[in-house]
Amino acid sequence: MMTIHETLKKVFGFDVFREGQEPVIERILDGKSVLAVFPTGSGKSLCYQLSALHLPGLTVVVSPLIALMKDQIDFLRKRGVAAARIDSSLEPDEYRRIDADLRAGRLKLLYVAPERLSNERFVSKLDRQKISLMVIDEAHCISEWGHNFRPEYLKLARLARGLRVERVLALTATAPPSVADDICREFAIREEDRVHTGFYRPNLELRATPCSATERLKLLQERLKDRPSGPAIVYVTLQATAEDVASALANEGYPARAYHAGMKSEDRDAVQEWFMESDSAIVVATIAFGMGIDKADIRYVYHYNLPKSLENYSQETGRAGRDGEPAVCEILACKDDVVVLENFSYGDTPGEGAVAGVVDAVLAHEGEFDVSTHELSREHDMRPLVVNTLLTYLELAGIIEATVPFYSRYQFVPKRPSSEILRRFDDDRAAFLRRVFACAEKAKTWFHIDLEETARRLETSRERLVRAFTFLEEQGDLTLKVAGLRQGYRIRERPADVGELKRDLSERFAARERNDIERVRQVVALASHRDCLVRHVLEYFGECFDRDCGHCDRCLGDTTPDESKAATPRAPKFDADGIDKLRSEHPNTLGTPRQAARFLCGLTSPRITVSKLTRHPLFGSQSQAPFREVMGAVERVWGTAPSV
Repeated sequence: MMTIHETLKKVFGFDVFREGQEPVIERILDGKSVLAVFPTGSGKSLCYQLSALHLPGLTVVVSPLIALMKDQIDFLRKRGVAAARIDSSLEPDEYRRIDADLRAGRLKLLYVAPERLSNERFVSKLDRQKISLMVIDEAHCISEWGHNFRPEYLKLARLARGLRVERVLALTATAPPSVADDICREFAIREEDRVHTGFYRPNLELRATPCSATERLKLLQERLKDRPSGPAIVYVTLQATAEDVASALANEGYPARAYHAGMKSEDRDAVQEWFMESDSAIVVATIAFGMGIDKADIRYVYHYNLPKSLENYSQETGRAGRDGEPAVCEILACKDDVVVLENFSYGDTPGEGAVAGVVDAVLAHEGEFDVSTHELSREHDMRPLVVNTLLTYLELAGIIEATVPFYSRYQFVPKRPSSEILRRFDDDRAAFLRRVFACAEKAKTWFHIDLEETARRLETSRERLVRAFTFLEEQGDLTLKVAGLRQGYRIRERPADVGELKRDLSERFAARERNDIERVRQVVALASHRDCLVRHVLEYFGECFDRDCGHCDRCLGDTTPDESKAATPRAPKFDADGIDKLRSEHPNTLGTPRQAARFLCGLTSPRITVSKLTRHPLFGSQSQAPFREVMGAVERVWGTAPSV
């Protein structure tokens, strides 16, 4: 076997390792789990790609970034590395080929999205593999106090243990000390196996320029005009802002296009490809853009709106100047943005009644049970992510324990006549499959089958049905799709005091809300900071930087924060009779002050969406007013007790 230095040269074409890569790889090959905290664009992926070639089994890379998966698969295949990805964009034939390679042990690296690990059939396939290394990309998502908490990440540690994974590599570019501690605790990573290379990027010129909302667009245009042209990203908060700013820039002759999650996927792909190939393109984007974008020569990152946290700021500015050449990262600091950012945080917090409703729904079960996140979301007017977070809290409290996720419905299209399929089986198995097929209902193209109902009718187990369909899919007999995701649980221990449990859970969400609001205020503090910006950011991430950088706008003496730019939030003033009338028409949707405040501030919820109230003139009429003040005004009008 080649040494790691020989592999680095012969397979990847590099002469030397970047800072931090070699100690991470050495620890992995020594059988240790590792946390690697590297800045964006500093070569985290090589740590596991090279390690995988020196390990005997499969390396599973868990990443939420489909664009990153595609780019890395192309990169690895060109170098003769057996790598594949499984995500929702795959065509059926490609999926079957990858599935066959996995079962035959021909893959060295397999990239999957976290959601894929909720697929019981897929987890069953992984369970048959020797997994030498599991890689957790964007590992900060495991921390509920991090800037991008994703409940499904908390389950990865348990899954790794269940699959007998030999070692774990957790990767992140944005982990302050408290978040790093959470990651290491979950994956049993020792203190000495943390590798942190530092966040300082001497080629990045950080700037924070105070401005009013009316000045901002003109200021951006002046920056683009006065500075040498080069690829640029302009980050905004709202999709509508992305469209408006891109249009305004294009009308002035700048090569600008919008990018946001509301666009069709093919349109987003076209913008991304255009940006990657251009040396002067300007993308005006929400945070949906940039994750997994590996473009080395981005010269400018502008924050047209304030970023929602210092972690987001670090991640987004980290996309500039990856080629080591000078790049400018500037915040157009308008404090009008604070209300919008804070309102997003308030909008995700469930009311006490909603929390109590979900807890009661869970505790109504005995023994093993299953739930649908989307059903609970609609029933209790709580976003699916918040429902998943609440269920995760109940797991952490020891009240429930997750068993297996599964799909209640399968959809399939036969690729061969049923007579040809059945001919290959003995009489008993053929008879069983014939009865299974008879339970399916045909729509226009796909057959639909409810697994639980079919298991009852045939007096068989659901597991036998899953095995049968999995086998038929692997043999190429049918194309299979799944639907109706449900998560299995069992009651572990009933709480001694249900009321106290509900209060504790509500307070936990309130604490998360306060934490998110504090993150916004930390960004405001950076924008108004009078001393070295670089030093201020590094201190937040726990990095000791004992000097001023000498190249941010504060050190250069170019910009002084102007407190006169601070905006006065608009006081709430709304049609009290109109909202009262709507409440009487939609009591389950606008029945509480928090629900009404969400509606008035333009924040959607499952019931608001289902009721089509986003089209109502009052929806979003108070989007520039602080959420807490709007909710307080509703409470005063309705004469209700103050909400938490």
